[in-house]
Amino acid sequence: MKAVLLEAFGGPENLHYSDHPDPKPGRGEALVRVRACALNHLDLFIRDGIPAYKIGLPHILGCDIAGEVLAYGTEAQGPKPGSRVVVCPGRSCGDCVYCWRGEDSRCKDYGIIGAQAGPGGYAELIVVPARNLFPTPAGMTDEAAASFPLTFLTAWHMLITLGGLRAGQDVLVLGAGSGVGVAGLQIAAAAGARVVAASTSAEKLDAAKKLGARELIHSPPEDLLRRAIKLTGGKGFDLVFEHVGPAVFDKALKALAPGGALITCGSTTGPVVQLDMRYVFSRELRILGAKMGSLAEFSEVVRLVSNGTLKPVVDATFPLEEARRAHEYLGSRKQFGKVVLKI
Repeated sequence: MKAVLLEAFGGPENLHYSDHPDPKPGRGEALVRVRACALNHLDLFIRDGIPAYKIGLPHILGCDIAGEVLAYGTEAQGPKPGSRVVVCPGRSCGDCVYCWRGEDSRCKDYGIIGAQAGPGGYAELIVVPARNLFPTPAGMTDEAAASFPLTFLTAWHMLITLGGLRAGQDVLVLGAGSGVGVAGLQIAAAAGARVVAASTSAEKLDAAKKLGARELIHSPPEDLLRRAIKLTGGKGFDLVFEHVGPAVFDKALKALAPGGALITCGSTTGPVVQLDMRYVFSRELRILGAKMGSLAEFSEVVRLVSNGTLKPVVDATFPLEEARRAHEYLGSRKQFGKVVLKI
């Protein structure tokens, strides 16, 4: 098969389009022909050599996969061969107390396909757990289908499962033009929240409004905290959806209403933030970390995408052999929604 191999850590020049042995499904696994694979900032972090991910080289990146079933290994079953499928990107043992409780991402063996849980979707073929296969929503292109798994699952886990989001609450979505930001604002709006979208790009904010944002914060030039407090009449937000890190963390925390929660799934501007604990306990604030979600949560996300409540947003597509250029584009942060490799 053809695949894009990461052969050394560093820049996009270390991605090489070449031949690679075809994978074979083992027990409980399925062989999938990949038709589309969306990029995530995680791909860029792994390519750069993030210490938290102990990955051997060469490695095939790619977490968000859509394609068709070719075959199954032993003790595996799922959609019949030839069926179009989308892959839930989290891989767990399926047999520990956390997996039994439906808390897959807390499993000690949990990993993300294309990251620490084996080869990913920058390839013509991939082997994944059969239980991770879900039917592609009817009428949806492979590029769109590859654009929702990781980000919509993460956003659902953040807002609904951890945040307990309710209708009528005020929600601030930071980095609203990113893949996870697009997912977060749609999920919050569908839940009946009053959603405020924040971004450094006026163009991305215009697009965010079409997806359900009621108010917008263009920061900079606007002051994020001052504008956030004004939009809530001085109260602050019930939930802040955060994945940016130190560039906005302090103001995001101070934008919370008493008893509010900041939920974070990433730190694209760095890993370390300053925190005044007195502010946290005096206002009874919650800081919640989020890592992906469960198969049960993904099933609900697929249902809502299938009925049109949630809509994947594709910004740009590139052929597999132009993975370097796709990485450069994603790294420029110009996109609204997802960047996808078409295979």
